[in-house]
Amino acid sequence: MSKINLVVLPLALLVSGAVNAATENPFYAGARVGGVHYSDFDAKAGNLNTNPNQSISIDKDDFAGGIFMGYNVTSWFAIETGYTWLGEVTLKNDDHHDEGKIEQQAIDLVGKFTYQATNSLDVYTKVGGAWQFSRYKDSNISDRDDSLIATAGLGAEYHFTNDLSARAEYQYYHDMEVKPGDTKLDWDAHYYGVSLVYGWGAAAAVVPVVAEVIEASTVQLEPISAAMPFAFDSNELSEQDMQRLEPIAQRLVNFPESQLVVIGHTDNSGAEAYNQKLSEERALTVATYLTEHFNIDPSRVSAEGRGELDPVASNDTSEGRAQNRRVDVTTPGFEIEQAAEEAIAQ
Repeated sequence: MSKINLVVLPLALLVSGAVNAATENPFYAGARVGGVHYSDFDAKAGNLNTNPNQSISIDKDDFAGGIFMGYNVTSWFAIETGYTWLGEVTLKNDDHHDEGKIEQQAIDLVGKFTYQATNSLDVYTKVGGAWQFSRYKDSNISDRDDSLIATAGLGAEYHFTNDLSARAEYQYYHDMEVKPGDTKLDWDAHYYGVSLVYGWGAAAAVVPVVAEVIEASTVQLEPISAAMPFAFDSNELSEQDMQRLEPIAQRLVNFPESQLVVIGHTDNSGAEAYNQKLSEERALTVATYLTEHFNIDPSRVSAEGRGELDPVASNDTSEGRAQNRRVDVTTPGFEIEQAAEEAIAQ
């Protein structure tokens, strides 16, 4: 544990930075783009060309992309749906002449299971079903086939901010098919690509209510405290955090005799020395905001970092680690003359 000299408070803002993947948004939407590879192609019970001795093959790869949206039921499970364009297959015979084209599309409904690998990186798997609709067309035959197929995937997601993240992922679509004429064509599709995701809907911060107790000729001002949650590996304040600090800031402005105590904490992810430094930076960020934004004398402020030493929840779960990434901010209680009652602020 180490005390922090507030003379260096402005320097903390220069080194604050990196990731701000924070309070989890329940809703999200995104777009993805990449490629698709086709495998296990099979043509059965017929032939599309005039020569029955000719066999059929397909191009193996094409471009793909789509859009999706989801809802985070818990921190580790989400329900996700989306539309994906899975490219266009060109069929060829043994003489390399075109035997038509197949356009492929799918609408997914999957469960997404997430594991938090680091403070800013998640890995996940998806499993569920997809409604595939494929269209075959050439100069003589046209056919569209719709069917329910199985789909599954895996990927990694990196959080840039509270609301913005990016994914790299793979998804498998099993046994897509069309049935032009008396021929059945089926194959598997393998999507791979990247996505950009935007989330929204996190709950607004709750401002603490402070009770004031009046006794005879004096007024007892109770302590005001706030626990400021911080994002993974972050020491940045959000707009919601600034709102949480408003009652404490008003106490400091209205009563010059009031003091401020700021203590930074981390979870146990990473090295102990790094966590100690990060906890100090978090405390500095809060103290700097209050002293500079509200013109509070730094001599009234005590700021320190305690690293990972004082958890309030278990570090064995992502929810517990989120509670431990915090800064405790307090203005201790004190008595004032009753004549000063009119200056009391929430």
